[in-house]
Amino acid sequence: MIRRLAAAAALALLAAAAPLPLAARPAPAAHAGAHQRFILLEGGRNFRDVGGWRTAGGQTVRWGRLYRSGSLGRLTPVGEARLERLGITAIVDLRSSEERAGDTNTRLAAAGMGYWTRDYAFASSDVIGRLRDPANHSAAAVRTIMRDAYRAFPREQAPSYRELFARLAAGKGPVVVNCSAGKDRTGLATALVLTALGVPYSTVRHDFLLSNGAPGMASLGAAMNGLLPSAALPPLLGVEPAYLDAAFAQIRRDYGSVDAYLAGELGVDDHVRRQLRENLLR
Repeated sequence: MIRRLAAAAALALLAAAAPLPLAARPAPAAHAGAHQRFILLEGGRNFRDVGGWRTAGGQTVRWGRLYRSGSLGRLTPVGEARLERLGITAIVDLRSSEERAGDTNTRLAAAGMGYWTRDYAFASSDVIGRLRDPANHSAAAVRTIMRDAYRAFPREQAPSYRELFARLAAGKGPVVVNCSAGKDRTGLATALVLTALGVPYSTVRHDFLLSNGAPGMASLGAAMNGLLPSAALPPLLGVEPAYLDAAFAQIRRDYGSVDAYLAGELGVDDHVRRQLRENLLR
């Protein structure tokens, strides 16, 4: 599968990762409470509840309202059934057209979960082209490439992020946002939602970093075998604070502030923000 990388966009690499072998998959867990936010779905990865975080004003993000995840394209029937029991009313899939082509799950759309996606070509910096250059086969070079990709996300992913906020503001029920690994595009999406709710940035960062070592993420390493030296893989397969910082810094450079980006680019004005807080906070 790695031979297809030359034609794939950056995070399509992660979509190519095989799910965990059935024997290695843990049994599905009960609903994530304050002590356990990860929910183990057979064939999935990095699925977790965004609830429980405290805002600067002392409110708490409700459990069971927003979930973040890696690809749902290879869920087993057991994984699908576990997802259905969460009462999902919307799935916002951030993956590109190419990523979804080889990793789809038409049953989720048919299950009445409000599946939404869009057709686009992943172009957040020429990640693959740069990674294929031996001069970039160091951890430091990979970190630079990843930061560049994060700087491109706010504009590239704006249409999808706008849809995510609209679904959350509508308040019809639990929403899932996902990409391939559930750590980069989904990581920024979740960070923006938590920021709009008034969660301090230190907490937003903490949620972002929980993707490191999350259930199912170990399978990504096998898909990367041969692409980079092993010492250069961690910055690609995981997340670091500087990645999220780069995205937020770019937002401030381009829009003046995060609030201006939310309002002007994503449609999250004062009215929508009140709806978000009513639906997602307690």
